[in-house]
Amino acid sequence: MDCKLALTEAKGDLAGAEVVLRKRGLASAQKRAGRATLEGLVGSYIHAGGKIGVMIELNCESDFVARTDVFQQLSHDIAMHIAATDPRFLSKDEVTQEILAKEKDIYRTQALASGKPEKVVEKIIEGKMEKFYEEVCLLDQHFIKDPSQTVSQVIAAAIGKLGENITLRRFVRFKVGDTSNQPSAVSQ
Repeated sequence: MDCKLALTEAKGDLAGAEVVLRKRGLASAQKRAGRATLEGLVGSYIHAGGKIGVMIELNCESDFVARTDVFQQLSHDIAMHIAATDPRFLSKDEVTQEILAKEKDIYRTQALASGKPEKVVEKIIEGKMEKFYEEVCLLDQHFIKDPSQTVSQVIAAAIGKLGENITLRRFVRFKVGDTSNQPSAVSQ
């Protein structure tokens, strides 16, 4: 019924109807954002060859939703995305001030070395920081299965579809032979 209403609203344009449905899903997700998510599941993904593995904790409001195919597929897809993209943090909030200062300093030095005027340097830094967040923060990354959406937009669409708040609480990525001391991404 929602599809029919969206098609009517978009005057029969299929692409327009898809946009209408996505907007409704985001609005629905915003309404549910304050609800507690105490149920859910721990999902995992092992990449072919067994060299990379990911575990995530994906939460929702009820165990009924956690057992649905849609929720389990979302869990699998996010874990697969993490295996492919290797994010360092869950969200911007987890990036430490030390790392932010270091990145800004690098971008400032690069901009000044290329001869950019001081008043333009701050705008360049802002743009590069947004790109930095897209690379290292899971929720800001473009989803590998649909690059037109971020991971947070994919979760919001699932919220609209399932009718419950969904939160990605934490994740960990293992890679055979990886000796880096990157912090594991954990959120509250």
